[in-house]
Amino acid sequence: MAIAHEHGGNVFAVARNLGLAPERIIDFSASINPLGMAPGVREALTASLDRLLHYPDKGAAELKQALAAYHGVEPSQIAVANGSTELIHLLPRTFQGKKALVVAPAFAEYALALERAGWQIEYFALSPADDFALDVAALAQRVADGYDMLFLCNPGNPAGNLQPLREIAGVVDLCRESGTFLVLDEAFIDFCEEESAKHLVVRNPRAVLLRSMTKFFGIPGLRLGYAIAAAETVAEIAAQQDPWSVNTAAQVAGIASLADQDYCRRTRSYVDEERARLAAALADVPGLKVFPGRANYLLVRILRAGVSAGQLREALLAKGMMIRDCSNFQGLDASFFRVAVRLEEENDLLLRGLATELA
Repeated sequence: MAIAHEHGGNVFAVARNLGLAPERIIDFSASINPLGMAPGVREALTASLDRLLHYPDKGAAELKQALAAYHGVEPSQIAVANGSTELIHLLPRTFQGKKALVVAPAFAEYALALERAGWQIEYFALSPADDFALDVAALAQRVADGYDMLFLCNPGNPAGNLQPLREIAGVVDLCRESGTFLVLDEAFIDFCEEESAKHLVVRNPRAVLLRSMTKFFGIPGLRLGYAIAAAETVAEIAAQQDPWSVNTAAQVAGIASLADQDYCRRTRSYVDEERARLAAALADVPGLKVFPGRANYLLVRILRAGVSAGQLREALLAKGMMIRDCSNFQGLDASFFRVAVRLEEENDLLLRGLATELA
């Protein structure tokens, strides 16, 4: 079965179809840091232009050192990639198996990568009835059926919910005991870094933790992500990567981003406060249910009959705003959509638009 392959953030294609400049659309479909990139990134990129006369550092040694210091791990425990999506597609080809279990709803690239590598895919569905909570005991029973790989995203995408670290520790343990290779996607954990399972994963050679610099650090156009894993696991991944998959500009921007701890603190503070305000305001819009989240986006369900997320998306596009229709996520239907936490005045425009369309 072909996997539905659609993402948020396709603002350039949408703008072309509407005959607008991309800057005229407020993109709530892509969950990018509303504060933009760290202030020092632009200066670092400008200062590094002469480096473009040379091939990129193939091993990204300086960036690995910066990431290792940031996370308190060893450089040998980090694999840098052209976005975490490169790693998602590498893993099913690097670590052989036949059957994978995906905790759903989930990022479509997991299934696409597995399908392309010839894996059989099954799903462990979380329920909106309990805000997509993970029952580790039930998951353990399912894993006992025999799976070679498990994909789990925390915080969930698109649900936004955070599984507690103690629950994730239970998942790490059950995968180790069952021999299931664990892929733990923490693309949005930067917004609640204290909940990261990185120090659990690096002790397990049958696990990989995926991280992205797209969302929190606001550089999606440069394509930069990385894996944290045991050194021997990182070596296996690196052996399968194409040469120079991470360009010089991405490496420079990554280093500059990590160096600005004030930016990191301001980002977490702003997103926490504005997410709470946006969630409360969305809950006040008649016909909407908002799910609790810990990332920089919120999953919303339309409770009003006869209105779909796709219809709402088209109506808001006419007002210059783009939301993420979540009907193509496994386990969700046409009543679900996701919105990024953006700047206060932009969020207020969204709230007014939603109130008008659902009046």
